[in-house]
Amino acid sequence: MKSGFKRNVSVRGSEEFTEIRLSEPQRQAAGLTGVKEALRHSFKEMGVVRSMRALLEMNQEDGFDCPSCAWPNPENPSKIAEYCENGAKALADEATTNRIGSTFFQKHSVEELSRLTDYQLNQFGRIIEPLVLRPGSVHYEAISWAAAYELISEELGRLASPNEAIFYTSGRSSNEAAYLYGMFARAVGTNNMPDCSNMCHESSGVALSETLGIGKGSVKLEDLYGAEVVIVAGQNPGTNHPRMLSALEKCKQNGGKVISINPLEETGLVSFKNPQKAKGLLGAGTGIADIHLPVRINQDIPLVKILLKRLGTLSQVDATVFDHEFIRDHVEGYEALLKDLEKYEEADLLQRCGVSEEKIAETVSLLRHSTKIVVCWAMGLTQHKNGVANIREFVNLLLLKGAIGKPYAGTCPVRGHSNVQGDRSVGIMHFVNASLNERIEKHLGFVPPKDKGVDTVGAMQAMHEERAKMFVCLGGNFLMATSDTEYTAEALQKCRLTVQISTKLNRTHLITGKTALILPTFGRSEKDQKAGVLRHLTMEDSMGRVRQSRGLLRPISDMIKSEPEIIAELAHKFFKGAHPVDWKGMGEDYAKIRASIDTVIKGFEDTAARSKGVGYYLPNNVRERDFSMLPNGKAQLTINDLPNHALKEDEFILMTIRSHDQFNTTIYGLHDRYRGVFNERRVVFMNKVDMVRLSLEKFDVVDICSEYDGIRRTANRFKIVPYKIPKGNLAAYFPETNVLIPYHQYADKSNTPISKSIKVTVAKCA
Repeated sequence: MKSGFKRNVSVRGSEEFTEIRLSEPQRQAAGLTGVKEALRHSFKEMGVVRSMRALLEMNQEDGFDCPSCAWPNPENPSKIAEYCENGAKALADEATTNRIGSTFFQKHSVEELSRLTDYQLNQFGRIIEPLVLRPGSVHYEAISWAAAYELISEELGRLASPNEAIFYTSGRSSNEAAYLYGMFARAVGTNNMPDCSNMCHESSGVALSETLGIGKGSVKLEDLYGAEVVIVAGQNPGTNHPRMLSALEKCKQNGGKVISINPLEETGLVSFKNPQKAKGLLGAGTGIADIHLPVRINQDIPLVKILLKRLGTLSQVDATVFDHEFIRDHVEGYEALLKDLEKYEEADLLQRCGVSEEKIAETVSLLRHSTKIVVCWAMGLTQHKNGVANIREFVNLLLLKGAIGKPYAGTCPVRGHSNVQGDRSVGIMHFVNASLNERIEKHLGFVPPKDKGVDTVGAMQAMHEERAKMFVCLGGNFLMATSDTEYTAEALQKCRLTVQISTKLNRTHLITGKTALILPTFGRSEKDQKAGVLRHLTMEDSMGRVRQSRGLLRPISDMIKSEPEIIAELAHKFFKGAHPVDWKGMGEDYAKIRASIDTVIKGFEDTAARSKGVGYYLPNNVRERDFSMLPNGKAQLTINDLPNHALKEDEFILMTIRSHDQFNTTIYGLHDRYRGVFNERRVVFMNKVDMVRLSLEKFDVVDICSEYDGIRRTANRFKIVPYKIPKGNLAAYFPETNVLIPYHQYADKSNTPISKSIKVTVAKCA
């Protein structure tokens, strides 16, 4: 604990080891084992009857959206099971029958709880009543909803400026909740609306906006089925987006090929046993990746450049290699890009990316005559200093091949949380959109602020420098999700008030401001009923489709409220019922929120009717090959420099990764079954050659250290696990290693933390 903390709390929790066990990494994903694990976890948390009832309705047309990832539902979902192992775990986690309230917190202080692991905290269950942690106290106690709203309203009223308040949003919130939340923040007078996109796909949004004119992907789910080539770069679908494997399986069955680009060979891209089919349960499974390119961490740009150079050479003798008609009509920067590629030596590019000559030649041969190409990616591309450039380089490949704006081709940034894209669509943004402001003023009747707000990194700094005094969090686990854990903890503790709208206990509830509130809310699967009327919400999936979600389980407590209702009642209280927006009315009738969204937010139209069933797609200019909003009305090829980490002799590049038993910062268990690690999270994956060089053995305990601008940060006590990873590269789980990421090291233009390319050293513990 550092000096200046308000309470004697542990920021990191227990760092004790459990009994680690290793096996060989698995070669097949899902299958019967995945089904067994999904049901085991579900039955343990929810019981058999509650589990089966909920699982059968998840991702169905009249049911509720999975609370896990944002992968889209097929237009004709399976009636048996349209979910994956991790989706079942996410459902069980939120719909658990375990409950905690004020009685629990009377017995357990925040100091005591803070010394537990994040896994242990998550196991306590759902929060069932509003709670307050008062100044000087270490025990949460019950508080009425009315008193909680009064406390927040008073604190907002005390601020010297609305910009002393920060309104953070997690991607699990509905469109209705996010819309109300964003409009409330603007009505208060601030654009301080950081959200989880800032930490993951902000780089994608910036890169795609610059090159294609929209910060979203261009493909629909069905495009993957008919693609000739699907490139999966910097993504582990077997753990993070398992339902994507079904789409890749269909692509393979239709004759398509899959290229995996990742430092690790992940199980889901080796072989997939589809649990929805008898063959998948009992058979050998489907091989997924035809080519695996084990690129060194953050060396994707030199990899793509060598592909482009070789394709460019082939195009001189074969005019069909590049789509020259598409380039002529729709693309700008062709000659400049070819000239820039000339300055790079292939030998240097090969050495940098670490991929063999044979693999490069095989990939070029596959891409040469392919015109239907989809590029999918996730955090492995975005969370680097050059994250925006990484994505722009892959867009270069698609543009040269004419693989944009037509069936079975395009961009596919695979979003994490299940409505993170919807949050941004309905107005959660820290920057100013002039046309949106005009519509707000016209249709909602108030003047929104015109000054740019803070993103996630800016929010951390504002709180740490005491320019922000109040922090409100709509879902999520801000402390453990952000970079530089110790710095973020200090920042939160400098606030006068921190407010968490949450379902379950997490570490951000324990590392708080002087006063802290927990406002308990519904899970995605719970029935939201008001005056006998069953209400529903809407979400936007990773491919821009808006559809309804309606819970069916009885809420865990009569004392919890829905997110839209909490926000609406708070706004009604703060404005004392005297505001142009009918906050209270919208909190009671979600149809009014949707009608307002249709009026204020561009692209939404007749949502009440069109979101039923399979839902409807929001407008997407790339699908129409409309680049009129870009310079000269054309898509933009870009010049992107090579990454330069300037490593010292003893330094490694570390990437943070998820285990198979977690989703974002929520830890479901202690196993990483696919990678062969059981009952332990405090591990670091290292190449055996590097182990020999450093005289390290399996299970040796090391400290991992980063040093930026003279400040040394340490992740204490991790066990070495030998693994097939490029030399000079390391991997370890987050959030445990987020302590190593400096708050001021982030991607150019997007401010996304460098979670996938941290310069570190390792030192053996005595």
